[in-house]
Amino acid sequence: MTDRPDPRSHPVPTGRFSRARRMGGLATGLAGGVALGGAQALMRGQRPRLSDLVMTPGNITRLADRLSEMRGAAMKLGQLLSMEAGELLPPEMELILARLRSEAHVMPPRQLKQVLHDAYGADFRKLFRSFDTRPLAAASIGQVHRALTPDGAALAVKLQYPGVKGAIDSDLDNAAALIRWSGLWPAELDLRPLLAEARAQLHEEADYAREGAALARFGDLLDGDARFVVPTLDAARTREAALAMRFEPSQPIETLAEAAPDVRDAAVAALLDLCLRELFEFRLMQTDPNFANYRWRPETGQIVLLDFGATREISPAISEGYRVLLRAGLDGDHAGVLAALEDVGFIKQGLSPTHRQTILDMAEMGFAILRGPGAFDFKDNDFADRMRQRGMAIGGERELWHLPPAETLFLQRKIGGLYLLATRLGARVDIPALVRRFA
Repeated sequence: MTDRPDPRSHPVPTGRFSRARRMGGLATGLAGGVALGGAQALMRGQRPRLSDLVMTPGNITRLADRLSEMRGAAMKLGQLLSMEAGELLPPEMELILARLRSEAHVMPPRQLKQVLHDAYGADFRKLFRSFDTRPLAAASIGQVHRALTPDGAALAVKLQYPGVKGAIDSDLDNAAALIRWSGLWPAELDLRPLLAEARAQLHEEADYAREGAALARFGDLLDGDARFVVPTLDAARTREAALAMRFEPSQPIETLAEAAPDVRDAAVAALLDLCLRELFEFRLMQTDPNFANYRWRPETGQIVLLDFGATREISPAISEGYRVLLRAGLDGDHAGVLAALEDVGFIKQGLSPTHRQTILDMAEMGFAILRGPGAFDFKDNDFADRMRQRGMAIGGERELWHLPPAETLFLQRKIGGLYLLATRLGARVDIPALVRRFA
């Protein structure tokens, strides 16, 4: 093994009791700060809100750092809340959640060696000619390392953090209780669907046998599609808490921003086309839009697809519901759009005509892009700003506050992530030509 220091190194707390104690210690520390701040405010003749006392700059940093150190369910819940609640969250909460969207701490070498021992046994070194202890990537469930087999084949090995799988449910309950106690989660938004979604997604992502099967399925589905590369599973070195696959040399997808415009545009069009195929043809979607899950191979123009832990089956009802919505939007059928939005669960039934028009106006902004004419320039347009302003206006209308069914949350996340990526790369794509193939 090759030991190299990593400045992000921090041990993962293991065991439910240890993790619960750390969460409890965080809550106690926050509560102490609240009591002190409240007393000082009262002495000044003020009556502050609880959320004002909780979310001091020091507490924001403390809360984000502790959730990042714990990784697992606490970190994943923060990521989901950030992406799903959007404009409805106060700025203080968004500061915490933005920190949780970034890369996590990593395991120090001593803990990493124990994880390898637990996964492969005492003779784990015989499975590898070399194993780099400094990870290629780290996230909420595990971290990925470069390794060589005894015969010299390059691998990427994803190792699950110790204790994370067994503590998913208790971590979620503790993190949700802390979020509710802080007063920063709007009372009008039901946190339970997001908790259920986070719970299901985390248990699925912690199942490396399931992820290995999804990796193989996508390899079969995209076999022969020269636009994409899907790593081959190394079943001989895959275990319950270790997932091994062929290492595919590539560069961060963001480097495409420097490529020739036609190359960049073709790559983004390929990713958008893949998303549509996942929804309407495969009914199987890799739902995590993290930029790190897409890599670029400039010498061949291919996109390397990574991380299939968040792969989800799409029900026929949801797939067909989106097709009905797409057709109505392309045809300019306003009544059909509203009916489809209700059927899919994006809006509540029984809204007033004024509020239905507000929702329709927002939907029309998106469908105008799908109808064209011509290519859409992701960089030089004000679509995101207009949508954000409309979203903030909706945020002020509490009758419109609504979280869609959990089954649709992952799809929103995937589409939003691809839009952000296309914007980052400054792509121009003939979106009408893409979507009409599936209407």
